[in-house]
Amino acid sequence: MPETNIGTAFDDGASDFDRLAPSLWNPMGNALVAAAEIGIGDSILDAGCGSGATTIPAAQYAGPGARVDGVDISAEMLALAQAKASTLALENVTLHLGDVTEWTAEEPYDVVLSAYSMFFLPDMDAGAAHLVSNLRPGGRLALSTWAEGSMSPFTELLVQECRKETPEIAEGPSRSRNNAERLATPEKMTAWLESLGLRDIKVLETPAQVQLSPSLAWSLVLGSGLRHLLPTDPEAAERVKTGFLGQLGEEHNLNADTLIATARRP
Repeated sequence: MPETNIGTAFDDGASDFDRLAPSLWNPMGNALVAAAEIGIGDSILDAGCGSGATTIPAAQYAGPGARVDGVDISAEMLALAQAKASTLALENVTLHLGDVTEWTAEEPYDVVLSAYSMFFLPDMDAGAAHLVSNLRPGGRLALSTWAEGSMSPFTELLVQECRKETPEIAEGPSRSRNNAERLATPEKMTAWLESLGLRDIKVLETPAQVQLSPSLAWSLVLGSGLRHLLPTDPEAAERVKTGFLGQLGEEHNLNADTLIATARRP
């Protein structure tokens, strides 16, 4: 996947991404926010907030007087998040189009959230250190990422079908995949958070299985960075879709096992 196009991927696939919200993003967003132990009045940065699966419950936990900033590089995702915040009259939410690795607020945060977004950072270590610098002393980082074995065999089957059309693609793991693998076990996650100078680290293994119809399975492809694996030729892309969905069958049980980690800045 061309890493430089990740923002475009989420702009183009925002509506498809959000189709998975009820079954995947919202439940896991609620779990992340609960693990962050947000209190009334906490100031919160949702880094890579997407369509609001963590922003919305974080704002509800923090209460009307809190400051909740959501930052994302996709304008279309932010539009979906804003619609949800407006529907719920959450006036404590402010959404920003921008790069989280360059985001610095005037006041530090009590909590920084990162839901399935840390591994997309071009330099994950430097980007995470920058996010931690936005925390007050004693502030909490809470993040979610795919557990080892998650999204398998879904991703492998897609790559298999794409290679039939364009054999040269996806010969090795992408940067984001490599980053995700660095965080994919409790031991790896703990060691990485320690390397950032964080303390009181907790890693919760969170099993998740999501039943996908063919329509939802294809939305997961189109609504994520996986869409950049697809051939640009529409007819070839349609052949990939047919072959891929044929491999999955009428009902695919997606392995969405997740790690949820929390840590404190000293």
